[in-house]
Amino acid sequence: MSLVGKKVMPFKANAYQNGEFLEVTEEDFEGQWSVVVFYPADFTFVCPTELEDLQNEYDALKEMGVEVYSVSTDTHFTHKAWHDNSDTIGKIEFVMVGDPSHTLCENFDVLIEEDGLADRGTFIIDPDGVVQGVEINAGNLGRDSSALVRKIKAAQYVRNNPDEVCPAKWEEGSKTLKPGLDLVGKI
Repeated sequence: MSLVGKKVMPFKANAYQNGEFLEVTEEDFEGQWSVVVFYPADFTFVCPTELEDLQNEYDALKEMGVEVYSVSTDTHFTHKAWHDNSDTIGKIEFVMVGDPSHTLCENFDVLIEEDGLADRGTFIIDPDGVVQGVEINAGNLGRDSSALVRKIKAAQYVRNNPDEVCPAKWEEGSKTLKPGLDLVGKI
């Protein structure tokens, strides 16, 4: 069942960010755009490449009013240890959420039960706490954060222009569509 259009379910989790431990709940997603990025585990192979790519887009995302939350089934303590011991992860400025109870993984339907790990899931959440976009990849397929930035720009555009839609490969400033009877069969 798709989570698109559904409000994020309640949760409470511990996280690590910039040398501090903090608590994160679904209320943190409200009033701003958020991206929740699940990955299988700390101290692995594809995961640090994805998180570094996401960090490379973090300033652009912040300028767009987006906060990033990365999540794995590791603890917030493990996130700190990884942050302290990896040059790549040491660059991370966004929130790293621990989900050892699997509550978030179950809420977002990305838990690989037999392994106790998360699928590679990306969720775009609007300021009302409602999921607007979902991407889930197999564990051996890394994601591209530049594509995520484009999708968020499109989601923000249609939220601000509800009578328009963004076509495939839409880029900021390019032409949109206005759904209506006059477009049926003409695209």
